[in-house]
Amino acid sequence: MITDKLKSDLQKFAHSLGYLTVLTGAGISAESGIPTFRGRDGYWTVGSKEYHPQEMATLHMFSQQPEEVWAWYLYRRGVCRQAEPNPGHMAIVDMESLFGDKFILITQNVDGLHLRAGNSLERTYQIHGNVDYMRCFYRACTSDIYSIPETMPAKPKGESLTDTNRKLLACPKCGHLTRPHVLWFDEYYNEEYYHYDSSTKVACRTDLLIIVGTSGITSLPNQVAHLAAQCDSLIIDVNINSNPFSEFALHAGGYFIQQTSGVILPQIVNILEKGEFK
Repeated sequence: MITDKLKSDLQKFAHSLGYLTVLTGAGISAESGIPTFRGRDGYWTVGSKEYHPQEMATLHMFSQQPEEVWAWYLYRRGVCRQAEPNPGHMAIVDMESLFGDKFILITQNVDGLHLRAGNSLERTYQIHGNVDYMRCFYRACTSDIYSIPETMPAKPKGESLTDTNRKLLACPKCGHLTRPHVLWFDEYYNEEYYHYDSSTKVACRTDLLIIVGTSGITSLPNQVAHLAAQCDSLIIDVNINSNPFSEFALHAGGYFIQQTSGVILPQIVNILEKGEFK
């Protein structure tokens, strides 16, 4: 629920010409039917052994079982591509339209739904990568990022790579196998691929930070929130469950709205745009 006080604060921000940052996590994608893959949907069987997502999504696993990791990601990619942006995604597109160069979207989601909804690539920091892209596994070759070919078919769960898959996943430059363009659990954020420096700089200039559907497990989103708070940003956490960010927002004098993004974000847009609900 949006209280009168929050509505007043949003109206003041709208008139201030300040900077708006939106930070999104798996919750907004869940509203489009995409599972988090940390649960049973993300488990993967290799031979007689079942692997958890935290084991599959690692450089260590890829180094040992590259084709199995690729098969898992192609399955995930297929699930993501079947989903469609929801009203929460569309509201964030409207926010970018309203604020232009004073808007940045930082997303942990690798499904690409924000871009498909209409957010621009230059103002969208995909800090965990995107399952629609790949890059050469051998950094000595190139650091370029390539789109996975559109001819790559959806991969059913449990199905191994085919010769056709292998050809489509070959590096266009050297011919060796590529890797998914995602941040793995045993890797670190950097600026080149994951907008680490850009995200922290944006946090320091943010006047309004809206956090949507993330529980604050990973380090960079936590840094963004803490830096924004240190710079006296107004922080709003939108989540269906209480979480570390909701507690942090309230402690920092902000707000926790326990509701889905598809319900709340369009209301926030209406206030920012018109100062009233439709």
